[in-house]
Formats: sequence, structure tokens, C-alpha cells
Amino acid sequence: MALPPLQTTSPLSNALRHRAELLDTMYALQRVLAVPATQPDWATVVGVRLRALQSAFAEHVQLTEGSDGLYAELLEHAPRLAYRVGRLVRDHDALASNIEALCSRTGSAAPDELRGRSANLLRELFRHRQRGADLVYDAYSTDIGGET
Repeated sequence: MALPPLQTTSPLSNALRHRAELLDTMYALQRVLAVPATQPDWATVVGVRLRALQSAFAEHVQLTEGSDGLYAELLEHAPRLAYRVGRLVRDHDALASNIEALCSRTGSAAPDELRGRSANLLRELFRHRQRGADLVYDAYSTDIGGET
């Protein structure tokens, strides 16, 4: 009789897996922003990428903030990091609002505005990712990835 497969999911392993997926979604938006806005349907493609980012970011929030998410595990392991976890949660609220605002403006914003606001959003997302990686490192003294 075969043993059932080992359960290899944990909040940290889920966050690690999703971290790469979120990064891929961010890079996809970055690539489309680099295309000249004069290309046919440029704003539509930006909107598609923003909605994909919105979905990936919502999954990130669920995996980190949920009752069995990464932040709950971090706080159990290292309660001293509560302030920094709180900052990341506040980041989530602001970033989700920014993504929603951009999604709603893709059809009406001027290309330069859409490109600029999207680039600013990506910059903030990269900062958020770094703060999250630093937090995990401080909690576990383990780097969670060196994706480039």
C-alpha cells in the first residue's frame, strides 16, 4: 500500500511559489508599458495586464493576510515583527486601491498618464516585495528568493 504524498504546502512555501508568479505579472505589465502607445490597442493591452496584476495581487493578499497565511505564521514565529507586518498590510490597501484606480482609467487616461501612473505603481510594488523579503529574512534568517 502506497503512502499518500507528503504535504509540502505551508504559508511560506505558498508565498514563495506565488512570489515568482506575481513578479512575472509585474514584468508583463512593464513590457507592455515599454511598447509605444501609438500601437493599436495599446491601452487595451495595458488594461488586460493591469487586471491580471490585480488578480495576482489579490491572491498575494490572501496568501499573506489570511488567518492561515504567511503573516500569521511570521507573527507566531517572530511576534517582534508585528509593526512591519502592519506596514505591509497597509501597503496592500494602498496598492490595491491604486491598481483599481488604474484599471478603471485605462480607457480614458492619456497614454502618458497611464504609463506614468503604471510605472509608479510598479515601483511601489517592487518596494513592497523587498520589504516583504526583508521581513521573511529577519523572521527566518533565510532569503526567500533572488528572482531577477
